[in-house]
Amino acid sequence: MERIIRPGSTIGIIGGGQLGQMMALSAKAMGFKTAVLDPTPNSPTAQVADEQIIAPYSSLEAAKQLRDVADVITYEFENVDVKVLEYLEQEAYLPQGSQLIQTTQDRAFEKEAIEKSGAKVASYKLVDNNSDLLEAVNEIGLPSILKTRRFGYDGKGQVVIETNDNLNEASQLLEQGPCILEEKINFNQELSVMVVRSTTGEVMTYPVSENIHVNHILHQSIVPARVSEQVESQAKKVAIAVAETLGVIGALGVELFLGEDDTIYVNEVAPRPHNSGHYTMDACITSQFEQHVRAICGWALGNGKLMSPVVMTNVLGQHLEEVNQQVIKLPQAKLHLYGKAEAKQNRKMGHINFVGNDVNDMLKQIKQLNIWREQHDRALYT
Repeated sequence: MERIIRPGSTIGIIGGGQLGQMMALSAKAMGFKTAVLDPTPNSPTAQVADEQIIAPYSSLEAAKQLRDVADVITYEFENVDVKVLEYLEQEAYLPQGSQLIQTTQDRAFEKEAIEKSGAKVASYKLVDNNSDLLEAVNEIGLPSILKTRRFGYDGKGQVVIETNDNLNEASQLLEQGPCILEEKINFNQELSVMVVRSTTGEVMTYPVSENIHVNHILHQSIVPARVSEQVESQAKKVAIAVAETLGVIGALGVELFLGEDDTIYVNEVAPRPHNSGHYTMDACITSQFEQHVRAICGWALGNGKLMSPVVMTNVLGQHLEEVNQQVIKLPQAKLHLYGKAEAKQNRKMGHINFVGNDVNDMLKQIKQLNIWREQHDRALYT
């Protein structure tokens, strides 16, 4: 039976990154205290949390400490130790459970679950060795993408196989463990939907986001997405079906490909607030972070209506200096920096939500700033 967690209670967060930070800030505004478990002192989440437990994610002793201080526990990233989650599922209140993470940590299990929802995915084959790889390439064809089944993000742990000349590089990826070969979808747009499901069974979706990736890293999320009403409606239906099949509690990011014939394919899912949902912080009545807190605490879900067109643009390490110089001149720019200690190339240091009246006008204005010139050279703008 679901519980109602009231203001004054403590929310435990596993993971100290920016998602946990923004989750903790929303929780604090709602009257909650927060405790974070993370191995890094002064992590982004720790900077705003009431308590930090500094320990590896695999530490059962740290999990016991979190259990003792938290009334409800959640996580802000996927690569959490499953044994720790199984312990907390038994000994504390972990509404999301452990099975969801076991499924989404492995691309093969994730694909199976997505297919059970009735959603389409790219053709795929499991690959454990070079013989499997050759067989899978012959069956799926080229171009295709070989990905590690576990621990890949932002383009890491994958190799695009355009021709047989790429097979040697792909075979080296097998040294990291079991892989999956996927058909490379010829898509028109990348989309995503944030869907949130409460402990009460209530479910809602945010407006569809149109996403631009550069070098496998999300560059921008454009909302409203430049798609038809039919595509918008179908994308939300797909996201809800996936969330309900997975038994999600809290936020779920559902990444989609829109094919040339408007066929929607699910690429992958993330069982937490998502980078492509950051636009909700300044453009929606209720942000994805507040909504996640509401969902795990058994509250009624908030109104997710879009109040203004918005373009979310990620601030990477190489952009930070120019952003700090220019953002003070931009009334339409809502800046969110994460407090990371070192600005590295391609490291996500923050994001800006540009709010306005028309996304195409905003895209032109952002391009004129010339801060994201590398991304503009590579990305497609209309």
